[in-house]
Amino acid sequence: MRYQSVCVEAVTYVLPPDVVSSEAIEERLRPVYERLGLPFGRLEMMTGIRERRFFPPGTLPSQVSAESGRRALEAAGLDRRYIGALIHGSVCRDQLEPATATAVHHALELPEDCHVFDVSNACLGLLNGMTIVADWIESGRIRAGLVVGTEDGRALLETTIQTLLNAPDLTRQSIKPAFASLTIGAGSAAILLCDAKLSRTGRRLIGGVTLADTSHHRLCSGGTDATAGHQQGPLMETRSEEMLHAGVALAERTWQKFLARLHWAPTDVRKVFTHQVGRAHRNLLLQRLGLRPEMDFPTVEFLGNTGAVALPMTMAMGLERGHVRPGERFALLGIGSGLNCMMLGLQEGG
Repeated sequence: MRYQSVCVEAVTYVLPPDVVSSEAIEERLRPVYERLGLPFGRLEMMTGIRERRFFPPGTLPSQVSAESGRRALEAAGLDRRYIGALIHGSVCRDQLEPATATAVHHALELPEDCHVFDVSNACLGLLNGMTIVADWIESGRIRAGLVVGTEDGRALLETTIQTLLNAPDLTRQSIKPAFASLTIGAGSAAILLCDAKLSRTGRRLIGGVTLADTSHHRLCSGGTDATAGHQQGPLMETRSEEMLHAGVALAERTWQKFLARLHWAPTDVRKVFTHQVGRAHRNLLLQRLGLRPEMDFPTVEFLGNTGAVALPMTMAMGLERGHVRPGERFALLGIGSGLNCMMLGLQEGG
C-alpha cells in the first residue's frame, strides 16, 4: 500500500463513564483466588492494567459510534456531502443484521450515495477500514470517508467472572485461558480520511503493509454460544503466552516489510502507536523492533484492552496531547488474533 493523495484529517474518541479497577475485579473473584491460593494484585502486576472503563448497560455500539463520528466531522470541519464511505469496524455491533453502520449513517445524516457497511477483524477492524477508505480516495472513487467503532467488553467480563465463580473444578492451569478476558475494557473511536486537496491538517497517510500467520488462528477465540436451549453470554479463551510470542514474531517480520515498502530507515520513525494489550506485550514488541519506550504512547494502564478501538483511541489521545510533532513520521503497529498484523506509516502536517 502506497498513497499520494490521502490524509488522516481527524481522529476522535469517546471514553466510557464507568470505571472498574483490577482490584475490584479480584475482590469479586475472592472465592476463586482464596481456593487456588492466587495472590491479590496479580491482575495489575501481570498486565499493568489498573482499571478499565465501560458504557452503561444497554448502550448500543451505534449510539457511541455516532458520537465519535460526529466529533470527527466537527474536528475536520468537512462538509458531510464529501463523505463517500462509512465503515463500522469494531467486533461489537448492535445486531447481526443490518449492518451497525446503517444506524450510524442515519444518526449522522450522511449522504444517500455513501457506501455503508461493517468490517470485523478482531483488533484490526478499524485499521482495515482505514485502508479500504484510503484505497477508494486514492483511486478517485470517493473524496472522503469515515471509519468508526465502539467496543464494550462488560458482558464478556461479567460472563467470565460468573463462569469462574461457578467452576468447582477450576485449577491454576485451567484458569489461564480466561485471564485475558479480565483485561477487557470499552471505548469508541472515529477516523476521518480525505483527499489531500480537502485537508487542512496535511497529515498524510503514506502507506503500509499487512501480514498474516493463520497457523495461530486458534490461540484466541470467543463468541456467544447457544447451549441447553438458552443463550449464554460471551466467553473467550486465550493462550496468552503463546499469543504474545507468536504475535511479536509476526510483528518483527511485518516491521521489516513495512520499512522496505515505505523506503524508510528505522530512524525515520519518530513515534509509534501500538495495539494496547498489556505491559509485557508492549515491552517485548518495542524491544524486538528496536524502538525506544518513549516513542510509544501507552493507554492500556487506564483503558484496558479495548480491542479494535484500542489503537485508534490511543492515536487520538496522543495526537491531542502533542505526542507527535509537526513533520514527524509515525507508525501504527496493529496486531489482531488470527493472527494478522498491519502497520501503517503517517507523516504529521506542519
